[in-house]
Amino acid sequence: MVYPVVVYGDPVLRKVAVDIPIGEDIIKLIEDMYETMYAADGMGLAAPQIGKSIRLFIVDATMVEDEPDLKEFKKVFINAQITEKAGEESLLEEGCLSIPNLRERIPRPDRIHLTWFDEKWQKHEAEFVGMQSRIIQHEYDHIEGKLFLDHLSPLRRKLLKGKLNDISRGEVDTTYRILAPLRK
Repeated sequence: MVYPVVVYGDPVLRKVAVDIPIGEDIIKLIEDMYETMYAADGMGLAAPQIGKSIRLFIVDATMVEDEPDLKEFKKVFINAQITEKAGEESLLEEGCLSIPNLRERIPRPDRIHLTWFDEKWQKHEAEFVGMQSRIIQHEYDHIEGKLFLDHLSPLRRKLLKGKLNDISRGEVDTTYRILAPLRK
């Protein structure tokens, strides 16, 4: 099932998501999230983006041909916790399915250490670097009630206010279904 993507202005995007009870059957939800992400041409999707305030996100960046580190980067992250951020901070352009047609250069550290469960409830702990780290941090922000806009200066956010208001009202062109909180 393809869910509509919740867009900027919906309160669910600002809530800190709750842990999923260990062992809960969420395979169908994960399948639906992949289907939703692919329908929107995304490379990551967090549960709050489909209106569910739980600590679940998925990534699939295998289609990025010019990044060898992403060739096999397809994972499910349940109850993830970043335990460390380190390394050089770099500025790279990011976009978000919940903030359609808006891309901004966002500073992020290039290295994180993460613990999480996969879809089989196997616990993992690993370090991620470069683009893998950036993608995870972007999706992780969603389960922490944050958006990439929060990494911008107050002046830049103010300059984007009109576009963000349009998105909240659903006055934005997308190739995927959206759920706009202020749509009339």
